[in-house]
Amino acid sequence: MALSKNCIKYIRSLELKKNRKAEWLFIAEGPKLVGDLLGHFPCRMLVATPEWLAQHPVTDAKEVIEVTDNELSRVSLLKTPQQVLALFEQPDETTDTTIPQRELCLALDDVQDPGNLGTILRTVDSANLKQIIVSKETADSYNPKVVRSTMGAIFRVNIIESDNLIDTLKNMKKHKYKIMATSLETQNSIYDVEYNKKVIVIGNEANGVSKEILELADKKVKNESLTMEALESKLADLKKEQMNQRFQHAAGQMPKTHVMRQTRRE
Repeated sequence: MALSKNCIKYIRSLELKKNRKAEWLFIAEGPKLVGDLLGHFPCRMLVATPEWLAQHPVTDAKEVIEVTDNELSRVSLLKTPQQVLALFEQPDETTDTTIPQRELCLALDDVQDPGNLGTILRTVDSANLKQIIVSKETADSYNPKVVRSTMGAIFRVNIIESDNLIDTLKNMKKHKYKIMATSLETQNSIYDVEYNKKVIVIGNEANGVSKEILELADKKVKNESLTMEALESKLADLKKEQMNQRFQHAAGQMPKTHVMRQTRRE
């Protein structure tokens, strides 16, 4: 099938959030990213060069269009097209307030920059947290820039879009989660916080965490300390600590009464 003008117009229209929501699709480009996502999201359309198709003769795409490099450049959102572009179906929208099964959860309060959101999703994935809550006004998780910057992490992280983040956090407090919010009005360091049953709220780049959520928070941590490097380091430490605890418990090295006391303190 040839790449028609209408097809080009249709693909390029998915740069806009309203069109992605209406069609329930998102764009991914490049051999690595498309390869990571194939098999994890239904593929509505795949546009690729003969070289890429020769290396991937079997795909589960509903429609495959073979194109030249020049034709691919007409539809690609990248300055330098990379052999393949795919339209994937977004997963069913998750807007409930399901309580995370992990001891630590991140919540995003109107984070606007797609690159920041992609980095956060990648960090969450590297820490094996699997789940993140985003406010309704946070950047679209399926923005092409977000998808690219996650480097494939987007299919491993369950993204819960909350229609009302304050209500979601209140619900989590009922389930014994403590809310931590970043703020300039504190000397508490993110490095000094125990993370069992905690929700870290990361705020808007310009305005920070909203006043309502700050009032709801059980503790505040320094805003300037919550860089992505600091967060990734802390989450990595938490992951190691959890693995050590599971190993010690399995080996019978951690007394059961000690584990129970830790649970009661939380």
